[in-house]
Amino acid sequence: VQLAESGGGLVQPGGSLRLSCAASGFTFSSYGMSWYRQAPGKERELVAYISSVGGSTNYADSVKGRFTISRDNAKNTVYLQMNSLKPEDTAMYYCYVPWYNYWGQGTQVTVSS
Repeated sequence: VQLAESGGGLVQPGGSLRLSCAASGFTFSSYGMSWYRQAPGKERELVAYISSVGGSTNYADSVKGRFTISRDNAKNTVYLQMNSLKPEDTAMYYCYVPWYNYWGQGTQVTVSS
């Protein structure tokens, strides 16, 4: 199993970023995928989850209405579109495949003016 996140960076409050997670080594279309984040000094928290075929999604209350998780099973990739970013969204963002209990290495998102 391999997960490779990309798309993080520095953005101003109110801005947008799209994170990508390219998966390999397993049958991507058969499994749900998640995005987690961890801010300095805080526990890792679930941000969003999407089912194997994308028909079901769940979000943390703190990101509902601002973030959208999606997937392209033809590209073995899961995305996290983040809009209206706030300083409190600053964290390392990780891609996670629950079935395999496997984490990506993460991509840093910093929201600051």
